Amino acid sequence: MKKILIVDDEDVIRMLYSEELEDEGYDVITTGSGHGLVELVERERPDLIILDIKMAEHDGLDLLQDIRKEFYNIPVILCSAYSSFKGDLKSIAADYYVVKSADLGELKQKIKMALEGHLPFRST
Repeated sequence: MKKILIVDDEDVIRMLYSEELEDEGYDVITTGSGHGLVELVERERPDLIILDIKMAEHDGLDLLQDIRKEFYNIPVILCSAYSSFKGDLKSIAADYYVVKSADLGELKQKIKMALEGHLPFRST
């Protein structure tokens, strides 16, 4: 069973994503903060990370850089309510970028692609 880490400061988003992805057969862990994120990734060894960009205490793009320094081969999907960050140079370190929506179809598609090794920006 593939393990997915969801990093988002919104309880409702974490709960929605967890329920939907567990129904798809994934093992899901969540955190509402970027505090100790690298240590959490080290301990849990997720197969994929879904990372929010705009969080109250952390900038997801900075957290993405921290993740990439230690765990280059773990796929990361940036998930934001704002499409404007897609053009940010820091976002290129992510494997995919998804705009948040109540319909999780696109997110689920990107998860499947990332876990199957279809990574658009880099090779594994």
